[in-house]
Amino acid sequence: MLKVQEIKKNYGNKHVLKGVHFHIKEGESFGLLGPNGAGKSTLIGIMTGLLPATSGTVTIGDMDISKKRKQAQQLLGIVPQEIALYLNLTAKENLYFWGKMYGLKGKELKRRVQETLELIGLADRARDQVKVFSGGMKRRVNIGCALLHRPKILMMDEPTVGIDPQSRHHILETVKKLNSEGMTIIYTSHYMEEVEYLCETIAIMDQGSLLAIGNQHELRELVGQETEVILTIKSENGQNEINKVCGYIHELHPTKELVVKGNKIKLFDPNPQELLSRLIREVTALNVQMVSAEIVEPNLENVFLYLTGKQLRDETV
Repeated sequence: MLKVQEIKKNYGNKHVLKGVHFHIKEGESFGLLGPNGAGKSTLIGIMTGLLPATSGTVTIGDMDISKKRKQAQQLLGIVPQEIALYLNLTAKENLYFWGKMYGLKGKELKRRVQETLELIGLADRARDQVKVFSGGMKRRVNIGCALLHRPKILMMDEPTVGIDPQSRHHILETVKKLNSEGMTIIYTSHYMEEVEYLCETIAIMDQGSLLAIGNQHELRELVGQETEVILTIKSENGQNEINKVCGYIHELHPTKELVVKGNKIKLFDPNPQELLSRLIREVTALNVQMVSAEIVEPNLENVFLYLTGKQLRDETV
């Protein structure tokens, strides 16, 4: 349904995308997971024909989007990261406007607007101006505008950023329903739990590169036998205790890569029980108080940490 072949995007000497390559099957739910600044939105811009690639090709159906942009775009529904609505119009008026932009008219337009209002759960607020809506309600209208022409592929770029839990739940369930009915979904996010819930295939990006791709089981296998060990340290003097423990672990276990998050120290090992026993003894010998010690089986966050050495939400670039 969609092929991305060796896409590169440069802005001067800055390499934003570095040869990204994957394909998406019809009816698939495909997640692009990565921190802010990973290149997800740039890739979405190129896949939708809104940005030119420096090199590489995007094919939708059998159409190269750089050569048949208008025809290819007719197969797409796009939910941008930013709200793309007229705030002084009502929800219904926004849907009518965008429906007409898609070429819909008459009874067909009226029917699809009503169906979309019901799908996004705003039929009872159809006549209210969008400017009085919450952030979550605005995003639901934003999604509705992308669905009016019944696209083959729905591309969603961070659609749940900064919204209330109720709207977030509604959006996730709506996406799940659309995919179960056969719509191809491309969903970008830096919220791992959303991608885990929605997507059968997941691509992990960071710093413009595709680090891994596969289903959740395949991605977890990348960690292999490495299991996460987490130590929580009571830190009464700022980072002093944390730094003391990290330095000691590095001295005794120089091959272990540590990830520090607040007062938690994380590392991977194929024999977590043995490592944890040693660490408890060693940390106790330092006269540092340990609040807890735990072993966490591999999950998607572990995979990301294993591949990048940093937490997904830590990146703000």
